Amino acid sequence: MAAPALHVEAVGQGPGVVLAHGFGGSARNWRPQLRTLRARYRVVVYDARGHARSEAPAEPEAYREAALVADLARAAEATEDARPVVGGLSMGAAVALRYALARPERVRALVLASPPAGPGSGRGVAAHAVAFAEAIEREGLEAAGARFVWGAGSGLDPAGAKLVRQGFLEHAPHGLAHTLREFLAVQGPVAAQAERLAALDIPTLLVAGARDEGSLPVCRALADALPRAELAVIPDAGHVVNLAAPAAFDAALLGFLAGLGAG
Repeated sequence: MAAPALHVEAVGQGPGVVLAHGFGGSARNWRPQLRTLRARYRVVVYDARGHARSEAPAEPEAYREAALVADLARAAEATEDARPVVGGLSMGAAVALRYALARPERVRALVLASPPAGPGSGRGVAAHAVAFAEAIEREGLEAAGARFVWGAGSGLDPAGAKLVRQGFLEHAPHGLAHTLREFLAVQGPVAAQAERLAALDIPTLLVAGARDEGSLPVCRALADALPRAELAVIPDAGHVVNLAAPAAFDAALLGFLAGLGAG
């Protein structure tokens, strides 16, 4: 199976940083961070397969963990850095962590923002992944998105809901449905990876919004499991923490990157 074409953007010069977006998002979700980092770092962002401007393979198995990790590896090449900082938000954080577990020698440091709660948590997209996928296939993106993403109970204000809807509707429906079933629905709890996480000797920044009841416990569990982790909790922010509180998020990120030194 040939690897799908990915939409990849690279800006700036310096040590490499590659960032993966969350489910239903795109590289556009990192624009505040591109503006902040581009003066000191070479930053790469990309659209995940099945999302936005990247190709959407038809086969369900094309959306499993190994494929998403391989896509991050391809995007990381655009940093022109053999050991870039690797990070992501939500689904992207899960992919970044699995990339680091698979290829620790290729990762200088990790940035894991709002890592997703697992299917058994009752919170977040993963908890409803199968039902969400079925709704996309049965009712279409508009109706499924209104029920699971931007509708009543989402916590989004009207302007925010409009923006989220606009981005969500540009994705390939089958790509989202396959991502939900083949990747998000099979996420395991942190405890299931305890031994592998304890061996991951990489500086790690964990970021969660204080109002993110799904990801905050995951961040705390990862902070306990990873030997070189630090946790930043952003006040008054929810799940999409880099957009909800960009100044605070960027301050935490810049402080972490500065602490890595120049090499």
